[in-house]
Amino acid sequence: MTARKTSRRTHILGLLAATTFLTPLGVAGTAFAQTSDAGGEDAAEPLLGEVIVTATRRAESIQKVPISVQALSTEKLAERQVKGLSDLVTLLPSVSFAGLGPGRQTTYFRGIVPAGGTYASVGYYLDDIPITGVGVPDIHVYDLERVEALSGPQGTLYGAGSLAGTIRFISNKPKLDLFEWGYDLEGNKYGPGSIGGQLESFVNVPVSETMAVRGMAYVRRDGGYVDNTPNNGKLNDGRSSVLTLGDNNPATSFTLDNSAIAEDDYNTVREFGLRVVGLWEPAPGWQVTPQVTAQYQTAKGYFGFDPRVGDLEVHDYDETKNDDRWYQAQLSVHGHIGDWDVVSATGYHQRRTKLLNDYTYYTVTYDGFGPGYENYLQFFDKSGCSGTGATLRCTKFLNPTQYFHGLTYRDKFTQEFRVTTPDTWPFDITAGAFYHWQKQENNTYYAIRGLDQIVGYTRAGGGDSNPAGLGIPVANGGTMILGTPAVKEDGFYIVESDQIYHDKALFAEGHYNITPTLKLTAGIRYFKTDYTIKGFAGVMASALNTTTSLNVPTNTKGCVLPLPKQRLQCLNTNFAAADQVGRYDESGETHKIALDWQITPTKMVYANYSTGFRPGGFNRPLRIRNVGVATVDPFKSEELTNYEIGIKTLWGGNFRFNAAVYFEEWDNIQYSVVVSGAQGAGITGNAGKARVYGIEYDADLKLGEFTISSSGAYNDAALDGNFCNFAFDATSRAITQLASCTLGATVPGSSPPTPQVAAADGTRLPRQPKFKGTTSVRYDTEWGDYTAFVQGAALYQTGATQDLNVFNNDLLGNTSGFVTFDFSGGVKKDNWTFNVFMQNAFDRRGQLTRNTFCSIAFCSGSSRAFPIKPQFFGARFGQRF
Repeated sequence: MTARKTSRRTHILGLLAATTFLTPLGVAGTAFAQTSDAGGEDAAEPLLGEVIVTATRRAESIQKVPISVQALSTEKLAERQVKGLSDLVTLLPSVSFAGLGPGRQTTYFRGIVPAGGTYASVGYYLDDIPITGVGVPDIHVYDLERVEALSGPQGTLYGAGSLAGTIRFISNKPKLDLFEWGYDLEGNKYGPGSIGGQLESFVNVPVSETMAVRGMAYVRRDGGYVDNTPNNGKLNDGRSSVLTLGDNNPATSFTLDNSAIAEDDYNTVREFGLRVVGLWEPAPGWQVTPQVTAQYQTAKGYFGFDPRVGDLEVHDYDETKNDDRWYQAQLSVHGHIGDWDVVSATGYHQRRTKLLNDYTYYTVTYDGFGPGYENYLQFFDKSGCSGTGATLRCTKFLNPTQYFHGLTYRDKFTQEFRVTTPDTWPFDITAGAFYHWQKQENNTYYAIRGLDQIVGYTRAGGGDSNPAGLGIPVANGGTMILGTPAVKEDGFYIVESDQIYHDKALFAEGHYNITPTLKLTAGIRYFKTDYTIKGFAGVMASALNTTTSLNVPTNTKGCVLPLPKQRLQCLNTNFAAADQVGRYDESGETHKIALDWQITPTKMVYANYSTGFRPGGFNRPLRIRNVGVATVDPFKSEELTNYEIGIKTLWGGNFRFNAAVYFEEWDNIQYSVVVSGAQGAGITGNAGKARVYGIEYDADLKLGEFTISSSGAYNDAALDGNFCNFAFDATSRAITQLASCTLGATVPGSSPPTPQVAAADGTRLPRQPKFKGTTSVRYDTEWGDYTAFVQGAALYQTGATQDLNVFNNDLLGNTSGFVTFDFSGGVKKDNWTFNVFMQNAFDRRGQLTRNTFCSIAFCSGSSRAFPIKPQFFGARFGQRF
C-alpha cells in the first residue's frame, strides 16, 4: 500500500470518528433547546431507560457512579448478537484482547497489556465470584441482566486481578411472583465458511411465596471459516516442505504431509451449558441465592490464518483442539442485622482444559539450525531396524514433527463478606474481608508421536555420520544411543507442576456528602498474596541430572526415566529451597478517592484518583549454554495509578452523554524475556514504566422512532523511559537487567547479538488500537399489531503494534485499521419475535493480533494473524410465555 493510500485511510477513520463523536452533540443541542422551551430539561419525561449497575457493590443508576462504567443490557446484547467474549469485546471500546481462540483469550483495558506474569490484569466475574485468570472461560451470554465493564484500576473493591479494569456478568435472578419461560432458536452461517446454530431456553418457576427457581440451558454449534489446506510442497515462508534433518541426503529427509487432516472450515465450536439459580427468602429482608453454572466447549482448529498460505487458510500438520469444561457453584446470602446490611458470597470454581496443538513449525525452525540439533530430530523407528548388538542396523527415521498436548486443572475457592452501615448515618461505609485460594495443576507435553517406542537416537552434535545411508552400527564409534529421550509418555520436554495462590484482603469504601450536591468517596484495600510452585520442567538431561533433579521415591538425585504415571515423582531442585518449592509473597495496599458534584439531578462531574496492583512472582533459575545454571531474581509487582475526570449527563430526557479523560502511570511492567544464551523457557522481568493518555465516551440519542448510540475510546499508551534488556552476569552468575542501556549498543558477549535497549523511551505499548469505537442507528416502528425494527452499526479501530520489543515487533509487523458494518432487522407480535442479522456485511479481513509458535526471533516466518469474525449472517426466532 502506498503512503498516500495509508494516509487517506487514516484520514477517513479520523473523519468517521470525529463525525461519530460530534454529530450527536450537535443534534443534542437542538433537542436540548426544544426541551428547554417546554419548561426545562430536568422536567422532561425520560425517553431513555435508566441503567442500574452494582459496580460499587450497591445498586444505583449508572449516571450516579463516579467511575467510568459501560453497561450492556440484555436487550443490547441481543441486538448485537453477543454470544461470548470475542463478541462482547467488540462493543467495549476501551477493551482489547489477544488469544488463540475460544477459552484461550485474555482481555486488556486502556492499553495496559502485560506480556508476562502469573496473574491477569483484568478482573473477570460471574456475579460476585471471580473467575479471573490468563485465558478465561468463554461465558455464554444468555439470560443475563447485563454485563458491566469497569475501566481503570478497581483494586479497592475487586483486588489483585483488577489492575486495569473489571468485566462482570450479572445473571437474571428468580422471580417469586411469576411463572415464565421462553426459547430462542437460531440458524447462522459464515459467508466464507459453514453452517451453525443454537437453541437456548430459560424458565422461572415460583415454588412458594418465599422460594423460586430459574434455569437456563443452551446448545450451540459454530461453523468454521478457516481452511486447513493440503500442503502444496512449500511451507508458508517459501521453503521446501522437506525436513532435511541436518544435511541434503534424501535418505535422511522427511516430507511434511497434512493430507490426512486437511479440511475446509475446520475451526468449529461445539458447546452446551446450563445455569440454575435458586431464591429463598427465609425472613423479611433476607435472601439466600444458590447458583450453579456449567459449560462444556470444544473448539477445533486455529482461529488465526497465515496470509502466506492464503485468505483464511493454514497448513496444519497435526490436530489442534481445545476441550474446555468448567462449573461454578456459588452461594450468596444478603440480609440485615438491625440496620446493618450484610452480604456473604461464597464460590467454588473448577475448570479442566485438555489442549492439543500442532507444533510442526517449531520442528521446522530447529531443523533449519543444522548440525548440533540432531538429537532433537533423528529418532530411529524400530520398524526399520534389524539385528542386535553390533549387527543392529536401522534404516528408517521416525516422523520428528512435534505437537503439544496438555491437561490443566484449575480449582478456585472464594469467600467474601461485606457489611454496610445504616442508612440513618451521615455517611455510609462498606467494609469487608476477602479470601481466595487457587490451585493450578499443569501437565503439559511438547511431544513427538511414537517417541517412547523408538530404538535409539543420534548423539547430540553428531550429525548424520553416514551420508551413504542409514545403516548405522551401534558399535562403530557409538554413533547411536539406544533407548529414547522421552521424559514421560511421548514428551520430549514436559512440565508437571502444581501452582498454588492465596489472596487475602481487608477493604473499606465510604461516601460522605460534603454538601447536598458534593460527595466524597474514599476507599482502601490491604492485601497479602502468596504463590508457590513445585514440580518438574525439562528434557531427559534435566531429569537425569544429579545436581538439579530429585527422584522423590528414593530421595536421591537424578530421576529414573521414563517418569512414572504418578505425578510429581521427579522435582527440579533449582528452586533455591530445601523442599524444592519456589515461593513468592507480597503485601501492601491500594486506595482511591473521588469527588463528584451533582450540578443538577441529571448532570454530574467527577474526579477520580485510584490505584491498582498485580502481584509479582517467582523465576526459576535458567541453564546458560556452556556456563551452567544462573539464578534469576523474582519479578516485582506492577502498580497502576489512574487520574480521571469525567462527566455523566442526561439532556432533555432523550440524550445521554458520558465521557472521561484520564492519565495513567504504569510502573514495573511485567514482561516475558528470552535471555541470550539461555536454554529452555524464558523469564519474566520488569520493563520499567509507561504512561497512558486517554479519553472514552458513550452516548445515546432518542429522536422519535430513531435511536443513535455511540461509544469510543482513544488511548495513547507508550513507554516512559528505556526498557533495558536482560543478560547473564558472569560475576554474580545471575540473569539481571542492565542497570543502564544505550541505543544501538549490544549486550557484551551475547549470541546472537542482543540490543541493550529492548524498547526505547516513547515506544508504543502493543495490542491496543489508538482509537476504537462503535456507532449504531436503530429505527423502531409499528405496523398494526406488529412492532418492527431495522438497525445498522459500524465498528472501527485503528492499527496496533504487536510486541513491546521493537526488534520482535518489526519481525511480526503491525496490524492495520479497519471498519466493518453490521445490519439487523426484526418483527414482533404478541409473544414471538423473528430477527435476521448480518455481521461484517462486506467481509472485511480486519486483523486483531498476530502470534507465533515459538520465540518471535525464530518463528516469525510462520506467524498467524487472528482476524475479526468474517461475514456472519443468520435468523433468530423466539417466544416468551
